[in-house]
Amino acid sequence: MPLAAGRGELSTTLIDALVHQPGEVTLPAGRSLTEADPYGDDLQLALFLCYELHYQGFSGVDDAWEWDPDLLRVRQALERRFLDALRSEATAHHDPEDALAGLLVEPADGTGVSHHLRDDGELWQMREYIAHRSLYQLKEADPHVWVIPRLRGRAKAAMAAVEYDEFGAGRGERVHAELFADLMVDLALDPTYNHYLDATSARMLAVVNMMSLLGLRRSLRGALVGHFATVEITSSPASDRLAQALRRMGAGEAAVFFYTEHVEADAVHEQVVRHEVIGDLLKREPALAADVAFGIDATVFLEDRFAEEVLGAWRDGRSSLRVPL
Repeated sequence: MPLAAGRGELSTTLIDALVHQPGEVTLPAGRSLTEADPYGDDLQLALFLCYELHYQGFSGVDDAWEWDPDLLRVRQALERRFLDALRSEATAHHDPEDALAGLLVEPADGTGVSHHLRDDGELWQMREYIAHRSLYQLKEADPHVWVIPRLRGRAKAAMAAVEYDEFGAGRGERVHAELFADLMVDLALDPTYNHYLDATSARMLAVVNMMSLLGLRRSLRGALVGHFATVEITSSPASDRLAQALRRMGAGEAAVFFYTEHVEADAVHEQVVRHEVIGDLLKREPALAADVAFGIDATVFLEDRFAEEVLGAWRDGRSSLRVPL
């Protein structure tokens, strides 16, 4: 995967450094780290680049950068800026059950992206939404695997069972990331990993970055579990709406199948994560309850910001992408 284009001083400096060997160049420092907009394009792209070194990496970037101590210090500063903002602005609950309560009942008059696409959306809007989501869906479940070694007993076994489904239950062609790639081909989109990185907004980058941030930090294992529960609870009804939207738009079977596969699977996963993963984790480590609630709140907060941006652009008749398809 080639490196992205910079979106400001911070990300441009980082990109310029990554094409060299560690220790040969100056990394971002000072005010560019401590005063960057925690949700802005510059910081979110820089953080995404740091995290991507732990996934597939980049063409022409030395693998030694993954654990370079100077780069890890930069990443830590970016994470602190982002995490502090999330804790300040997203935290609404301290009890996981209270945080989940609002997600367990589908509103009769929902106004989210999947509602719009089902009822009034056009194919060009669906293609944009899929391009945004591809930054996560082409590595679906990967950030969540990191939490498994940090769990024990029933929580570990249940989380592994859910991830087994996400990775195709032993069948390579049923890996959910592969099914999403098939969906993209069906909609005449490029399924190359991170192909739409330059086009995707900072708000989508923040959604994906939060998963990596929570997954990579053992201290945030509770928040990761809360985040994952939120994803599973909201996935099934949203997937049903998106499947309906794709049928209405005349999409092919591969596109529809990705979402119909998630309707049933994620309805089961929701129960497993809520009762087996969260339940057993908090039985063993009750002090993590506030972190679980934070993971739920932060996920809702970032997803709502993303939906607001996308729907606002579409209402104005313009692309939600930085680079239109």
